[in-house]
Amino acid sequence: MPVVWGTEMPGLELWREETSRERRLQVIYPQHSKLTDKEKTNICYLSFPDSNSGCLGDTQFCFRFRQSSGRRVSLHCLLDHYDKDLPVYLKKDPAYFYGYVYFRQVRDKSLKRGYFQKSLVLISKLPYIHFFHTVLKQIAPEYFEKSEPYLEAACNDVDRWPAPVPGKTLHLPIMGVVMKVRIPTCHDKPGTTQIAQLTQQADTHISVILPTVHEVDLFRCFCPVFLHSQMLWELVLLGEPLVVMAPSPSESSETVLALVNCISPLKYFSDFRPYFTIHDSEFKEYTTRTQAPPSVILGVTNPFFAKTLQHWPHIIRIGDLKPAGEIPKQVKVKKLKNLKTLDSKPGVYTSYKPYLNRDEEIIKQLQKGVQQKRPSEAQSVILRRYFLELTQSFIIPLERYVASLMPLQKSISPWKSPPQLRQFLPEEFMKTLEKTGPQLTSRIKGDWIGLYRHFLKSPNFDGWFKTRRKEMTQKLEALHLEVLCEEDLLLWTQKHTEVETVDLVLKLKNKLLQADREHLPVKPDTMEKLRTHIDAIILALPEDLQGILLKTGMT
Repeated sequence: MPVVWGTEMPGLELWREETSRERRLQVIYPQHSKLTDKEKTNICYLSFPDSNSGCLGDTQFCFRFRQSSGRRVSLHCLLDHYDKDLPVYLKKDPAYFYGYVYFRQVRDKSLKRGYFQKSLVLISKLPYIHFFHTVLKQIAPEYFEKSEPYLEAACNDVDRWPAPVPGKTLHLPIMGVVMKVRIPTCHDKPGTTQIAQLTQQADTHISVILPTVHEVDLFRCFCPVFLHSQMLWELVLLGEPLVVMAPSPSESSETVLALVNCISPLKYFSDFRPYFTIHDSEFKEYTTRTQAPPSVILGVTNPFFAKTLQHWPHIIRIGDLKPAGEIPKQVKVKKLKNLKTLDSKPGVYTSYKPYLNRDEEIIKQLQKGVQQKRPSEAQSVILRRYFLELTQSFIIPLERYVASLMPLQKSISPWKSPPQLRQFLPEEFMKTLEKTGPQLTSRIKGDWIGLYRHFLKSPNFDGWFKTRRKEMTQKLEALHLEVLCEEDLLLWTQKHTEVETVDLVLKLKNKLLQADREHLPVKPDTMEKLRTHIDAIILALPEDLQGILLKTGMT
């Protein structure tokens, strides 16, 4: 496939040789894609279910793997341009790739092993799970029948797609089908799906309308454990080590992605692997007993992990996910010592005691939906809204406190560096919770203080606060530029030496470069004013200095 949509190595076709257990890459598109040996090995093993899964027919799943160190990312600047307008949970992670798999296994007596086994895999930096699964569903079945010419034709269609601009409604043709999608922006109201508002008009040429590019069927994934969904939300929020043991890569990957998604719009900042195997390059790192389990969510299917990961504090064992409309038996919370093998009964194996009291109202609402045979999509909307409100109730007091760390605008001087943010003081924050805590927006009771104390030590807090601090620092830089533009800089130069004036010009040019490079939230007219100031100052200088300064940087 061509290098588009942020996919430096978008399409990979893999196969398992019939004569041995070795797996190898057969075809790579685009052909100039550079894969390290380590990346090839990871992709090969992650693109096939474990032999015990017994996946017959067609199966779709997702995996995530580490990018080899030292790799040059050719689309880095292009993706950064679109990244800035995405919600934080959809921004690309420079250290990881996603793999979207369409696997087929059917009986074939003409082959030595008796089975046809092949995977079509799409590799991308973008976490658009639903979108890429839909793309593969359109092209993989035909490709398995018609082979490489069909794949090449599909790639040519993708090559003509418009850029993945957040907020725009895109029409994407692929082998006679036109998909209509909209990528969310950071300005969207959380919990809304704007594509639904756009489908009221008749689109006669549209074949597939995607209501989301990234969301999974949340209720289907949480269905076996929805009695414990609030506890699982806490475990994900706190970045606790968590293992999902499932019968197939499809169930494993969907459940891990649903867990990561449940704290949205907060981003899950730790590592997560929707499908993890014993051949993964991080296997030893993540299964060692010489140190505490890392903050990561692993999805596994191999029975070997039941023994290898026995020391992990939280394990979810799930059975086959039922089709929409069928409800599996609810699993119980059990002690870890009861988990011996993957044949153990489904359950949540943990000794964790939730900080918050269980919300019986949401459980009753979902149970009523089950009794009334409410569609899974509608149940997912209810559950997603519940998680969203829970996360927002938790994060709003933090947002309010962090906003108070911002210096007053009147303290910003054009002739001094922008002021620094005040330090985040945990105890000072805790004192704010008495009057402006989550009790203002949430009906749930419990030890909110204890939950916050635990969260402040987690990777998710560290990632969230670093992101907010960067945003606020950039806002201070932008405000500093605005204050500078309001000054009579030409008058200032008349009262200062040529050396000081040249120094000012160079600093102003650096400010312009910084604003462009870091995508500072500066108004376009502010940038134009600053350029006008720079030009006016340069023209007031002697001609020899004018020539030098006009060549230095950009105006």
